[in-house]
Amino acid sequence: MVNQRPEIYMSPKPFSAVGVVEKPLSWFERLGNHTALRRILLLIALAIVWQVYATHLNNELLFPTFLATMQALVTGIVSGGLLGKAWTSISVLLIGYACGIALAAFLTVLAITTRLGTDILETLTAMFNPLPAIALLPLALIWFSLGEGSLVFVLIHSVLWAVALNTHSGFLSVSLTLRMVGRNYGLTGFAYVRSILIPAAFPSILSGLKMGWAFAWRTLIAAELVFGVSSGSGGLGWFIYQNKNLLEIPSVFAGLFMVIFIGLIVENFVFKVIEHATLRKWGMQT
Repeated sequence: MVNQRPEIYMSPKPFSAVGVVEKPLSWFERLGNHTALRRILLLIALAIVWQVYATHLNNELLFPTFLATMQALVTGIVSGGLLGKAWTSISVLLIGYACGIALAAFLTVLAITTRLGTDILETLTAMFNPLPAIALLPLALIWFSLGEGSLVFVLIHSVLWAVALNTHSGFLSVSLTLRMVGRNYGLTGFAYVRSILIPAAFPSILSGLKMGWAFAWRTLIAAELVFGVSSGSGGLGWFIYQNKNLLEIPSVFAGLFMVIFIGLIVENFVFKVIEHATLRKWGMQT
């Protein structure tokens, strides 16, 4: 004889017995949920630490205060042509960055579609990726003389290999299922890369673009510090170098501050916009 399990009946409990299911956040918790506000507060804290330390050190030639740096920054913007020098650097950077991305795209598409292209990309990256772009400055001066061409050359080198390596790694990590879908649709060559590989590998591509931008920005400032004048005018690196020679240390810090500020703008606005419009929209990132 099979014993049957007795039926169990549960009576509903009042909501008061359950406790608090949802409660409003405090104003402090609501403010803490804003990423932009948290970062602004962090920057303010760093500025306060900077001001306190520089005031305690009391040596403007060694480490100027934050207020003195901001004063030099405003003076450089209003009367020192700092914005013009920043635009000179950015315009050269955009040319080198675009050329580097174009060459990286060509090498990567060639590598993913042909066996010879794979050998070319892997060989060239093994040879030139460990080579610092700044080490090519002497050759750039000989080949392209003093000017924009030399800067663009070293920028292409700094961008090309980072973007190509990340893009190629992203293409190789695309699942076999997606590859078979593309082949079943009859996609080949660039159409296959554009419709299947690029969307699936876009996280790696975007990482490569970020790395390429960071490498290019650092390389450009370093190159301008060495032979900064291009097309008759100097960029931010040249501004820093000139003020260092004049012992205008607050202006040197103002130039460095402008370099950091432009980097923050590009990272938190340009790349964040691309990230929200692609990765987060497609569900690839939370």
